[in-house]
Amino acid sequence: MKLRSKAAVLLLLALSALLLALLTLRTGRAERPAPATQRLPAPASARPRGRGRGALTRAGHGAQRRGPQHPRPRAGRRGASSLEKLARRPGEPRQALAALPPRLWIHLAVVACGHRLEETLVMLKSAVLFSHRKMQFHIFTEESLQPEFDKQLRQWPDSYTKKFVHKIYPITFSVGNPQEWKKLFKPCAAQRLFLPVILKDVDSLLYVDTDVLFLRPVEDIWKLLRQFNSTQLAAMAPEHEIPKIGWYSRFAQHPFYGSAGVNSGVMLMNLTRIRSAQFKNSMIPTGLTWEDMLYPLYQKYKNSITWGDQDLLNIIFYFNPECLYVFPCQWNYRPDHCMYGSNCRGAELEGVSVLHGNRGVYHDDKQPTFKALYEAVRDFPFQDNLFQSMYYPLQLKFLETVHTLCGRIPQVFLKQIEKTMKRAYEKHVIIHVGPSQTH
Repeated sequence: MKLRSKAAVLLLLALSALLLALLTLRTGRAERPAPATQRLPAPASARPRGRGRGALTRAGHGAQRRGPQHPRPRAGRRGASSLEKLARRPGEPRQALAALPPRLWIHLAVVACGHRLEETLVMLKSAVLFSHRKMQFHIFTEESLQPEFDKQLRQWPDSYTKKFVHKIYPITFSVGNPQEWKKLFKPCAAQRLFLPVILKDVDSLLYVDTDVLFLRPVEDIWKLLRQFNSTQLAAMAPEHEIPKIGWYSRFAQHPFYGSAGVNSGVMLMNLTRIRSAQFKNSMIPTGLTWEDMLYPLYQKYKNSITWGDQDLLNIIFYFNPECLYVFPCQWNYRPDHCMYGSNCRGAELEGVSVLHGNRGVYHDDKQPTFKALYEAVRDFPFQDNLFQSMYYPLQLKFLETVHTLCGRIPQVFLKQIEKTMKRAYEKHVIIHVGPSQTH
């Protein structure tokens, strides 16, 4: 009997020691600093050019420190409350954003003239609401709009202004007649053609029209720069998914890229490569630089083009198809993708990533689904709750649009917003709580 008692005591002591060892190991794991999420790439100028990436700016995050430990949210109402509070500040911790060197910032450019102030501010607002990377905004606008842009952006809350810096530029054209360029198609739209010439210190750039909305973090489209091969220096989406009913394939009187042309409302550019390239053309047998090519190209085709600068870009990449990377339609989703029936397979599978409300659909009643998204971002109070003040009202508004073809597929428009909010929740709760509290 005594032997059995001793054996029981020894077993109990062994189990206690094992439990203590496990607790010590678990505590040690929780207290270790979080590893860097991604190693910072070398500067663009130091990278070899022979492997196809050139001076391509890579999207990367600096090392992050783990924030203070927080208790795991409980299920039920308390957990939902924590989720909603996190949605109010979907950005990175302040120290991570501040530590990111300028060479790794995302550069976002827009050209705004006429009555495009509000539309542009809503676009920029969508960029900061959902993104986690530090950005630099390059805003090209008329002199009369410059003070208002600066005033409005400086009035945003600190939790959002920490995500970006902005610079405002006048409208300038380095070659040809400035007034002629300014009136080409929409006011000032041709300015985008001169971005490689003006932004000489910028390696890579994302240009968007004023009527664009980001429905997921900007860094996600920025990562597409990594997909460029050794000859590609710009990226755009097709103008149409079905060539036989596309505008270019039916009506264009000039050369255009591929079978249906490309849309320039969302355009990624490796400016370093563009500045150093020699472009084939229909004017001389040898290559021309980007700046030297623009005005002669316009003079040759100005009586044939309908969509201004977009047509000129189509002509350029018709003669230089190896220079263009074509990304899928969900990165430039327009009314054409749903108003005649859904024809963007990528959006059906993954949801709309970048919404492009061309043809003024944000401001009329022709496409209420697009208008609902625009108004939801425009009217969202910065410090309010994303779930209650944006996502839930959107769901209700979409119920009023089911009589339209675009309104019959609300999941296409909401899928990426849902994912973005989920990612914001996981980033704050799962990453920053620590491994010992996530099981």
